Amino acid sequence: MDSDEFSTSPVPLERSIPWWKIALTNVLFSICLPTLITGLDLGIAAPRRNFLSGIIVGSLILTFIGILTSVLGSRTRLSSYMLARIAFGTHGSTVLNLAFAVSLMGWFGVNINLFGDAMARLLVALWGYTGPIWPVELLAGLLMTLTTLVGLRAINALSVIVVPVLAVVCLLMLLESLKQGSVASILGRAPLAGMSFGDTVSSVVGGVIVGAVIMPDTCRFIERPHGAVWTAVLTYFVSNVIVTVIGGVAALATGRVEILNLMLFMGLGAGAFAIVLGGSWILNALNLYSAALSIGVAVPRSRREITTLVAGLAGTLAAFLQILDHFLTFLFYLSIVFVPIASIIIVDFFLLRPAAYAGAALESIKPVETAALIAWAGGACVAVLGSAGVLRLTGIAAVDAMLVSALLYGALRWRPAAAVSESV
Repeated sequence: MDSDEFSTSPVPLERSIPWWKIALTNVLFSICLPTLITGLDLGIAAPRRNFLSGIIVGSLILTFIGILTSVLGSRTRLSSYMLARIAFGTHGSTVLNLAFAVSLMGWFGVNINLFGDAMARLLVALWGYTGPIWPVELLAGLLMTLTTLVGLRAINALSVIVVPVLAVVCLLMLLESLKQGSVASILGRAPLAGMSFGDTVSSVVGGVIVGAVIMPDTCRFIERPHGAVWTAVLTYFVSNVIVTVIGGVAALATGRVEILNLMLFMGLGAGAFAIVLGGSWILNALNLYSAALSIGVAVPRSRREITTLVAGLAGTLAAFLQILDHFLTFLFYLSIVFVPIASIIIVDFFLLRPAAYAGAALESIKPVETAALIAWAGGACVAVLGSAGVLRLTGIAAVDAMLVSALLYGALRWRPAAAVSESV
């Protein structure tokens, strides 16, 4: 078992993983139930023009952000939480990283709940099983935790098996839908009015943008930046567009508005089983992997194996006790307030302080970076207000938050060239 996932140090070049394996792992962010459900919802709510253009534009935004964060991870070979430590300072990032860990552990538990609910329905439909579902949830939590304990290489190995299966399931769903007519004729059934273009784009971006923010966690194992670029393109443009469109086409073709009912109606019960099991397994393993990394950076003396085990058990226990139902809103807001962190790190690395992310500078990180904390607070406020519908700039709350944080951080840290040369 690999006990060193390099939580607080750069990944050595000799520990690199081929980019296509990393890409397969990240593609799971698209080939999964949440993306299909997004497509289904958009198909029945958005006019045809907004449906197609909104998916493309939303995916382009995700791709742009994903390219920046992926290249950042590949060039620095540091996790997103170590990058936050450099940008915000050793003390400034501790609370952020611990809060991010709580968020990821919470979503780990939420996904187990969703997995259990879906499996209960599938077991009844496929095999007539009506017994207790908690043993299935417990086994799922243990499998996800054990996979994470082994490390990213185990998650990659699982992805090589699971992703092609899920891709075939999506293809079968499309073929079943095309029995009702061509894609053009099916999309012609979309409502003439409904969800606006801005709301369509926001739905596409908002659902998976946290995944784009933490791309460095996996892409730091990619040796060359061009592999990181391809990973982001395949994840957030190619795969995301195709799967979301398939979801919308399937919904319009069948008139079904619930994904499991739709797949069972199409005779794809085994496919639904594969997506629920395979998708949940890898996505939750990635959630737990990132949670363990964030705790490892916040508490450097912690052991990854113990941290992973405790976090996995805590998330599974929370799912069993059904306490997650009471703070889903809290988890939602906790997730979106972390999105501005990525824009601060991007501006810091690409425009302001690239030298701070390599070499001896890693040993002399400041305790607190005030400018980063102020910029993050401003972006977090915009994220919360935007999600509540109080403040809208671009119409996409997460993008608004990132733009505000980036501009505010740049303004706070910018110094005229003359002042820089004098200080040198």
